[in-house]
Amino acid sequence: MNEDLVLMLGSQALKTTATLAAPMLLGALVTGLIVSVFQAITQINEATLTFIPKMIVIGVMLLMFGSWMLDTMKNYTVNLMENVHTYVRE
Repeated sequence: MNEDLVLMLGSQALKTTATLAAPMLLGALVTGLIVSVFQAITQINEATLTFIPKMIVIGVMLLMFGSWMLDTMKNYTVNLMENVHTYVRE
């Protein structure tokens, strides 16, 4: 295993992780922004107010994108396992 192969495998793993996490993180970000604007408008100063809406949005995002996320992870894992013999030889 040379350095280029390790860097390529690491970059693929990071790209896959970022791709899988993006829908839930963006949903939580937008929800937090909306709740923060609501808190600023109404002058409610409660730090725990964003927790429940974020959890609901993350659950909805998981229901909406869960099959896509599972398929993406399956494809990455299958590709990795199918090519493990070439990775070991290099």
